[in-house]
Amino acid sequence: MTVSKNINNPVGQGGGQRKKQSRAERANNGPYRNLDRQGAADQKAELVRKMREKAAAAEAEAARQAGDGSAQS
Repeated sequence: MTVSKNINNPVGQGGGQRKKQSRAERANNGPYRNLDRQGAADQKAELVRKMREKAAAAEAEAARQAGDGSAQS
């Protein structure tokens, strides 16, 4: 019996043949990887934008409170 670890030559895999995978696909560079990376980049950009907005709002609040406190003293 042949022992194979090659994805393109599966032993004991019933149900038909598998599509031959290219070297890039076997290295996890398949056709959907670029879409996944773009989606992850979009999520990261959205998160960074939200964090910057929160930081700017916190700075504005701190500046406003510092301005109020110095006017009362």
